[in-house]
Amino acid sequence: MKISHIEHIGIAVPNLEEAIKYYENALGLKCYKKEVVEDQKVTTAFFQVGDTKIELLEATSPESTIAKFIEKNGGRGGMHHLAFAVEDGVAEALAEAEDKGIKLIDKAPRKGADGLNIAFLHPKSTEAVLTELCEDPAKK
Repeated sequence: MKISHIEHIGIAVPNLEEAIKYYENALGLKCYKKEVVEDQKVTTAFFQVGDTKIELLEATSPESTIAKFIEKNGGRGGMHHLAFAVEDGVAEALAEAEDKGIKLIDKAPRKGADGLNIAFLHPKSTEAVLTELCEDPAKK
C-alpha cells in the first residue's frame, strides 16, 4: 500500500455549528463544505489545512457510530479517526492490509464524504487508532 499523505483527521463533535465557529473564529480557518452522509448517519464540515483536511462529524441519529463515540466520551467530542490517502486504490489497500493480518471493518470500498471511496481498518489491529483509507483525490 502506498500512502501519499494524511487525507484528513476526523473529529467527532456534539454540535457542528459551535465547532465550526471555533475553527473559523479562533483558528481563522474557513469551512469550505458541509455534507450529510446518510449511510454513516453524520453531517460533516471540512476545513483545508495545507494538504490535509479537518473533517468535523456530527451525528444525525443516536444509532450512528459518532453518537456512540460521543456518548462513550462523556458527551464530549474528540479525535475519531485518522484518514490516509492511498495511491494504489482503496480495494487494493484493503486486500494488502488483510493479507498482513489487519482486521477490516469494511471488506470493500464504499462512498464516503467529499465524494471519495473509503474503507476503515479496525482499531484492534491499528494500535487503537481507527484508520480510514481514502481514495487519493489527485488520482481520482
